[in-house]
Amino acid sequence: MGMLKHIREEFAVIRERDPAIKSPVEVLLYPGFRVMLSYRRAHRLYRKGHYFLARYISQRAARKTGIEIHPGAEIGKGFFIDHGSGVIIGETAIVGDNVTLYQGVTLGGTGKETGKRHPTIGDNVMISAGAKIIGSFTVGENSKIGAGSVVLSEVPPNCTVVGVPGRIVKRDNVKIPRSDMDQCNLPDPVKEDITVLQRENAELVNRVLDLERIVRQLAAGGAEKKA
Repeated sequence: MGMLKHIREEFAVIRERDPAIKSPVEVLLYPGFRVMLSYRRAHRLYRKGHYFLARYISQRAARKTGIEIHPGAEIGKGFFIDHGSGVIIGETAIVGDNVTLYQGVTLGGTGKETGKRHPTIGDNVMISAGAKIIGSFTVGENSKIGAGSVVLSEVPPNCTVVGVPGRIVKRDNVKIPRSDMDQCNLPDPVKEDITVLQRENAELVNRVLDLERIVRQLAAGGAEKKA
């Protein structure tokens, strides 16, 4: 894909997904737009073996935008970084089409592997602010990662993950639409566990009260017989 086509694509993606953009010229100031243009250049050089020059371009872009994308990473079409400060994408990360990242997201490695050490992100995945996805595994297509989550293992397609460590709290066969960018109204597994415990505790209290009533009745019946 030529550079002009990349520019048009990045421009269109940002205008489509960021309601804060009021005029086309604002896109030129957008950190995600600038860093992706640098990444495309650096990635092309990286694939040709010009590693130093590729890293030089990517590090300049990181200093200017606060977004660090290793030139070795593979990123598909329709990629969008919203408020990208603090985003880090490692060398062997693979990102599918129509993926959205928010600020502070890390696609990193544990530091102990060789070869493929960073995650693979499927198509149409949304990763919310501050989420960390660490290790060489796959996040399945159409999945959502909640804000602040730390994901350390495989995520099947069509799932919602929240928490530290990340837990799957929703999984079904219904495709999550690409327009669904709600990163706030996600299930809370801790709250759900507390609700279950409260319900079970109430049931236990009711059973104890029933047993106490039966014991009192039996004791009263025994007293009457003795009388």
